[in-house]
This record gives sequence, C-alpha cells and structure tokens, in this order.
Amino acid sequence: MLDSLTKRLSSAFARLRGKGRLSESDVQEMLREVRVALLEADVNFQVAKDFIARIKEKAVGEEVFASLNADQTIIKIVRDELTEMLGTDEVKFRWSPAPPTVVLMCGLQGSGKTTTTAKLAQWFLKQGKKPMLAACDIQRPAAITQLEILGEQVGVPVFSKIDGTPPARIAREALDRAKYLMLDVLIVDTAGRLTIDEPLMAELKEISQVTGPSETFLVLDSTTGQEAVNVAQAFHERLQISGAIFSKLDGDTRGGAVLSVRAATGVPVRFIGIGEGVEALESFFPDRMAQRILGFGDILGIIEKAEQVFDLEDAKLMESKLKRGDMTFVDMLENFKMVRKMGPIKNVLKMLPGAHQIPEEMINQVDESKINRVQAIIQSMTMKERLNPDIINGSRRKRIALGSGTSVEEVNNLIRQLYDTRKQMKQFSKLEKKYKKFAKRR
Repeated sequence: MLDSLTKRLSSAFARLRGKGRLSESDVQEMLREVRVALLEADVNFQVAKDFIARIKEKAVGEEVFASLNADQTIIKIVRDELTEMLGTDEVKFRWSPAPPTVVLMCGLQGSGKTTTTAKLAQWFLKQGKKPMLAACDIQRPAAITQLEILGEQVGVPVFSKIDGTPPARIAREALDRAKYLMLDVLIVDTAGRLTIDEPLMAELKEISQVTGPSETFLVLDSTTGQEAVNVAQAFHERLQISGAIFSKLDGDTRGGAVLSVRAATGVPVRFIGIGEGVEALESFFPDRMAQRILGFGDILGIIEKAEQVFDLEDAKLMESKLKRGDMTFVDMLENFKMVRKMGPIKNVLKMLPGAHQIPEEMINQVDESKINRVQAIIQSMTMKERLNPDIINGSRRKRIALGSGTSVEEVNNLIRQLYDTRKQMKQFSKLEKKYKKFAKRR
C-alpha cells in the first residue's frame, strides 16, 4: 500500500539529516523529490501542487522545533499536511434512528463492489449488528449468484429476485423484509457500468429514493489511479456520496487516488480493501494512513487486530514490548502465534515501523509455511537463549540450526531480524516522545 511513495519520501527526508536550520534551497530540493514521488503515485496534479505549496510555506526558514532535527521537522510538517489532506478525523458511521440502517453501494463495473458489499456485511457482524444484503444488480446475472455465495460465506441473508423485478422494487421489498426480520442493516448492491451513463444514475437515484439510505458508499478501484477521482466527482455530483471505499489496495497499485479523492471532491475515504477475503476490509483512519506513508507503521492498527483475537491485557503487553524495543525470542514466538490469527502476514508486516525498508520482493516471498521454520528455530533454542540472544555464539547457532533442520545462515538472519526490530522500535518510540513534547509546547 503506497510502498513506493513511502520509500521516495524517506529518501528525500534522509538528505536533510544533520542540518540545524532549513534553508530555502534545502526545502526546494526536498519538495522537488516529494512532488515527483506524489505524481508517480498517481496523486491528482492539483492536489499535489497545493500540498507542496502548503509545506513550502511552513518549512522555509522554520527553526528546528524544540529538540527535533531538520528532517524530523519536515516529517512533522508533512505528516500534519497529509493528515489534513486525508481528513483530520475519522468519519463516524451514520446509524438510522429507526432500523434498519440502509447502506447503498455504487460504483463502476469491475471496481469490486459486490465483493466489498460482503466485506462490509462482515464488518457489521464484528460490530455486533445483524445485516442483510439486497441483490439489485440485475444487469449482470452472475452478480446475484456471486452475492448469494458471499452471503452464505459471511453468514448473512441475501434478498434476491430473478423474475425481472425492477431494481428499485427489489430494494423496497428487501427493506420491508429487513424490517420484518428486525435486522439492523440493509446493504444494497447495485448495478455498475463500464462508464458512467444516465440510465445507471437514474436507476441509482430511484433506489435511493425508495430506500432513503443513511450512507451511500462509492467503491473505487485503487488501480485506476487519477481516474478514480474523476469517477468520484461524477457520482458525487449526482448522488451526494457520503464516503468512498477503495478496493485492491493490497496489490501493486500506486494508490495515489486515496490521497486525492477527499481533497479533490470532498468525499471522505471510509474503508479500504486490503485483500480478497471477506475479512480484508479496514476502517480508514487519516492519521494512521499518514503515519504509514511516512514509514512509521500502524502500531494501533496492529493492536486492534490483536484485540480481535486476544483479550485487552494481551494486547497491552504486546504494545508495551514493541514500544520499549526489548523484544526477546519468547515474545517473538508469541507474536508469531498472534500474527497468524490476525490475517495475511504480508499485510501485518507492512504495518510495522520501517516496513518500507524491507525489499518488496522479500515481502512478496513471505509464506505462511516459512513461519513454521522460524518457529522451529526458536523452539530449538534453550529458554536462556530465547530470553538473552546475546549469548548465542557460533557453536550455539550450529546446534540450533541442526536441531531445527535449518541452516546457520537462517539462524543468523533471524537473530539479526530481532536486533533490527528492537532498534527500529526504539527509534520510533523516541521520535514519538519528541512529537508529544513539541505538541505540549505548542
């Protein structure tokens, strides 16, 4: 997710290290790189231009903030502006005072709308709600079957008709059915088109009129780049979209439209799809996305995922050890067990601070089965070695490799990984404390 942008920004900031004051030439050089990075990530041109102008205004001649270095000063300015561009606060879900709450889903054909509809149903289930899906895409018969299969997979009812009933009437009958069953949420899946046309908009408006949705979500394919902004503008002008959901953010997409859509259209991003599974939908937090783009990871996101499978005390203990940077192999072994319950490992890895420094090909090669080899290495250590990796010398490493059926090189890499994680977490913790001190002074 926006990995290339993260790497380019980190490279630009690194060149400012060691400077006590930011000169205009320093800022200009850095801004040129940031501008190129944004445009390469498919951020809307005007949005990128305005973003750069705001940073320049705040950065030129800026004294080093408190104990922050020049690069840290710029990072703070960029982080604040990114958060502002993405939306300073998470937009709360609009619940209807008289259930069921209706959510209208719309988007172009191929955007991942039907799959996202099922993912949203899964998200509601996690909130303790009882949702139902309405299959109103009669243009594509396979869409009805697809939604019924996904509904069964998620465990929610699907209202559908294949007798030629108009979409608006199906939606109305689905709403009546949801009321009769005393359900909390009705999610209406609608037809898409390859391009925006008036028949599509007329159909969506009619469905909206008969159901009175509390939320109208537009599903956008993040791989379409700046075109996603144009699509959002067109839908918003006709339907008053309350939020955007970006799909396919787990792939090689540059994802710049995520940064552009709110600034260009006023439509806030509400959710992001990070995988194919029905669990792979996350609420969108602007401040956390800004942190991830700048390479600081999303510790809170990791903790929230952990809380879904472990109790609060376990999650707090994990957070504490990560922030202190004193993780041992005992902790690593426990964390691996937790991570495997938190979803695809590749997605969790990308939420760690400094993840942008890990080569993309290495992350793509992450295999669940490889975790078994790592666990075997740790389990071949004595408890003393797990708690104090400093004592693991050459002979111990050979013994561990032999006992785990791995190589000495693999053992060395794992030990190096532990030390790198400790170092990165300590750096992040120090920087976080500096930001908090500066915020208090301001």
